Amino acid sequence: MKNGVIFDLDGTLWDSSKQVAESWDIALNEIGYGHLFDKETFRSVMGMPMDKIAEVLFPNMDELKRQELYWACAKKENAYLATHPGKLFPNEIKTLGTLKAKYHLYIVSNCQKGYIEAFLEGTGLASFFSDRACWGDNHERKAFNILAVIKRNGLDKAIYVGDTPLDEQEARAAGVPFVHASYGFGKATAPDRSVSCFTEILAAAEVLLG
Repeated sequence: MKNGVIFDLDGTLWDSSKQVAESWDIALNEIGYGHLFDKETFRSVMGMPMDKIAEVLFPNMDELKRQELYWACAKKENAYLATHPGKLFPNEIKTLGTLKAKYHLYIVSNCQKGYIEAFLEGTGLASFFSDRACWGDNHERKAFNILAVIKRNGLDKAIYVGDTPLDEQEARAAGVPFVHASYGFGKATAPDRSVSCFTEILAAAEVLLG
């Protein structure tokens, strides 16, 4: 059987809130827009689709201007993270290696196109993951992209590991077990398994996937 562990990115595979805030400060200064954001602001919106993040961060701006400003920041963010990566979680690389020896690993995120690639380049973790999908590829919700990854990779069974209520909701919509990364940014209602640190994902996968 071919079984897979599909990961959310922000709050699950890394914490890039500080670096994202830094990249937006740079972009906004270059544009001449005076408002600055801090890492707590980004932690509060990470996991949302990109268009929703733009609505939250620039609520009083007309749609055209909001999108123009947002995408300028997102472009800067991708380039910045490739050379200023976010923080990985304790024992993450070792655990990914152990997981990869038994399962196929994937990433599905609500991020913009290029963000997963920036994560992989900045952290050097590209060799661990077989495939990826994100909102920026097709503007589809996570459930759609989880199912797309499962289908095109011929997986018999899969689990989704994420940290927010939206991750739990989308895993349920896709019909796959949900593992809650409680070390991340959010809470869960009724996960199939909950892990308090990255190393515990291995045991959760073994229970749910065999």
